[in-house]
Amino acid sequence: MIPVKDIEIGKATSVKDLIKQFGEAGGFSAKKVAEGVTILRTMFAEDRCTKILSFPAAIISTGTRGVVKDLVKQKKVDVVITTCGTLDHDLARVFQDYYHGDFMMDDAKLRKQGINRLGNVLVPDSSYGEVMANHMNKILTELHSKNVKEISTKELCWAIGEYISKTSKKREESILYWAWKNKIPVFIPGPTDGSVGSQIWMFSQKTDFRLNILKDEQDLSNIVFDAKSLGALMIGGGISKHHTIWWAQFGNGLDYAVYITTAVEYDGSLSGAQTREAISWGKLKEQAKHITIEGDATVLLPLMITAL
Repeated sequence: MIPVKDIEIGKATSVKDLIKQFGEAGGFSAKKVAEGVTILRTMFAEDRCTKILSFPAAIISTGTRGVVKDLVKQKKVDVVITTCGTLDHDLARVFQDYYHGDFMMDDAKLRKQGINRLGNVLVPDSSYGEVMANHMNKILTELHSKNVKEISTKELCWAIGEYISKTSKKREESILYWAWKNKIPVFIPGPTDGSVGSQIWMFSQKTDFRLNILKDEQDLSNIVFDAKSLGALMIGGGISKHHTIWWAQFGNGLDYAVYITTAVEYDGSLSGAQTREAISWGKLKEQAKHITIEGDATVLLPLMITAL
């Protein structure tokens, strides 16, 4: 029996100290956050562990993008699995700003003003659609001029990162720039579900340029089968989470898993499925260190990574 301790806040209390106290306080989600940090600390420290980071695009429209960027910049992860919108937001934001908004704004009025609302983030057409059309056309035209007619999403992400390195003063804010620079593979299992995918589709109408996602699967299989140990920090659900645990089962399951989600499990959704459910599929080892943390990643991820 371990006694519950009160949290004590003082002027000198650091985030690291606070998260440590979360574990001692024994309070609901706070304790889970502390346990998640402990698992991540062990996972990051294990050199033989291949570390996967998965997340959906929404958080890349927010300042949490900076936390994800730092994980890639500092080589804390070996593989990134995400959605097409990540490419959209990361590319767009190195050239134009997104803005603060509110969940309760008048959406019909925003549409008339050419402003798109992503939660409480405002994305003007001039910061998104126009930017994507302009820069993706340049990227694809340059690739095609070099006789590149078929490309995997991993190769595409590095090509975008290299383009950003040459064209944007804010390149060091970009996830894709650091992925290209550090040669960390980024995989997009649903590449047509976003502006980058649409631009590729339109480019393919007038050229013989094509995406080859099966090439990504081959690269992922090589990573998984070569891994001595597997770990994953999974933010949100959907295709990025599922692709991570799907491939993990071919490597006999994850040894470490930290999952941050706002979804519920009672409807049987993949996004709401707790880490323990993955054990039944062989996607997570029975003896794995794992935790599901319920909460908003834009709050929890910066706290947890700062504590590390």
